[in-house]
Parts: sequence; structure tokens; C-alpha cells
Amino acid sequence: MFLNILMLLGGLALLVWSADRFVYGAAAIARNLGLPSLIIGLTIVSMGSSAPEMMVSVTAALEGKGDTAIGNVLGSNIANITLILGLTALLRPLVVGSNTLRREMPLMMAGTLLAGYLLSDQHLSYFDGALLLCAFTLILGYLCTSAWRHRENDPMAKASEDEIPTNLPTSHATFWLLLGMALLPLASNWMVDGAVGIAQWFGMSDLVIGLTIIAIGTSLPELAACIAGVLKNEDDLAIGNVVGSNLFNILAVLAIPALLAPGSVDANAAGRDLYVMLATSLAPLLILWMKKRQVLGRIEGLILLIIFIAYQGILFTQAG
Repeated sequence: MFLNILMLLGGLALLVWSADRFVYGAAAIARNLGLPSLIIGLTIVSMGSSAPEMMVSVTAALEGKGDTAIGNVLGSNIANITLILGLTALLRPLVVGSNTLRREMPLMMAGTLLAGYLLSDQHLSYFDGALLLCAFTLILGYLCTSAWRHRENDPMAKASEDEIPTNLPTSHATFWLLLGMALLPLASNWMVDGAVGIAQWFGMSDLVIGLTIIAIGTSLPELAACIAGVLKNEDDLAIGNVVGSNLFNILAVLAIPALLAPGSVDANAAGRDLYVMLATSLAPLLILWMKKRQVLGRIEGLILLIIFIAYQGILFTQAG
């Protein structure tokens, strides 16, 4: 048990660090190759915080633990909205002012509804995975095109560009990219193996361990990004990291178990957890639309945090 905890914590720490180094190197190489900073910011940097979820899902799917991979996606999206946005709004009310963000939030909901429809029959097929990837590609292309057209007046676009490293030689960037690529699978293996060992000790299902320990752990980069955004008075960047990560998770990351290990889906994932994810994904949109000012305040943050705690309590009580 102690060894499993060490593997989980060590894998998580290494996963977060190696993902950061991978994104750091990839973004610098893209800049050095002359790609537009805005496009790099909205793709490599913005989606980079989902690298832990992606690697964990790949590892779990290859080990035949499709429910862990699916639980990681659903649990991460729920945690991003309830835990990450909840804590961030408690720290300071978040003002939404980005045109890109107003387009991203409805698209996140649309992607969530698509994934919900595909999961509702309790089966993920290869076709489902291909459809999710196609949807992700189309949405990403639309977001990049729209952001480029409105780049002069979009605070989120500038904030995303500012996250790209400058003056980093290509040789150094390549080193960090390759190091991150080498360590990501090792770290994800440690984390998954440690989490599975803990789950077996407590008699928890693969789905629940994906929804809880793994989901919370892989959401830590989003928490760090949100807090950093708030401290720099970049509210759009803070919320954008969550929305962008959820969009990436529900389309690109959920496609991984469908493509690598297609098969049946746990009934709880296609029912209880899917409905919770749909409700929590809709919550920010409802909050912002019902208020005169587009502000996610401390009261809303507290409500989101209470929802997270209640949901985790239900999961551990039912134990899968």
C-alpha cells in the first residue's frame, strides 16, 4: 500500500513536471519555426495542461482499463469546473470579457453533449473515437480562425501569447521536448499502477479511481494555471484554461480509449457521472447568462466547491 502511494505521488509530480517541459519545448520550437504566436498560444499552450489526462488515458487504455481512462476524462472535467473554478472564484471573483471565451464555452457544452450522446449506449466504438477527433479538429480550427480575426480586441489572445517562451534556442527547446516525451509515459505508468493498487486495497472500481484520485491529480496543472492567471489579473486566461482543457478532454482525450480499447462502458459512467458532468459544464453558462454582469463571484465559487465535495462523497460512499 505504501509503495502504491509513493508510485502515485511520484508519478503525479513527474507527470505534471514533464508535461510542462514538453509544452515549454514544443511552444518554443513552434515560435522558432515562425508559427503565429496566437495559434501557438491557443493550441500547444492552452491545450498543454491536458497532457497529463492524455497520457494517463493512453496508459490506462493500453493496459485494458478503459473505465479508468473514461473516468479520468469525466472526473477531470467535473473537477475543473467545480474544484478549480470554485477555488479560483473564492480567491477572487472572475470577470469574463473575452470574445474567444464566449465562443469557447458554448462549444465546450456542445462537445460535452456529443460525448454524452456517444456514451449513452454504454459503449465506445472506434467510430465514436474518430467522430470525437473530427469534431475536435473542426472546433479547434474554428477557434483559431475566429481568434485570429479578432486578435486586436481579445485580451485572452494576448494573454495566451504571453505564455510562450521567448529567446530559447532550438537546441534547448528540442532537449526539453524530448525529455518531456520520454518522461510522460513513465510518469503516467507510475501514476496508473499506483492508483490501481490503492483502488484494489480499498475495493474501489477502476471507474471510481479514475473519477477521484487520478482526475484530481491530473487537474492540478489547471489549478496552477488558474491561480497564476488570477494573480496576474488575467481572468480570461484563468477561465480559458479550464474551458479549453475541458474541450480538449471531452473530445480528444475521450477519443483515446475509443480508438485504443473500444468496448463497453461502465453503467455509472454512462449515467450518474455523465449527468454530473453535463450539469457542471452547463453551470458556468447559466450563471453568466442569468447575471447582469458576466462575473463568477465568491458565492458561485462556494456553490461549485460544495458540489465537488458532495460528489466526491457520493463516489467514496458508493465505492464504485
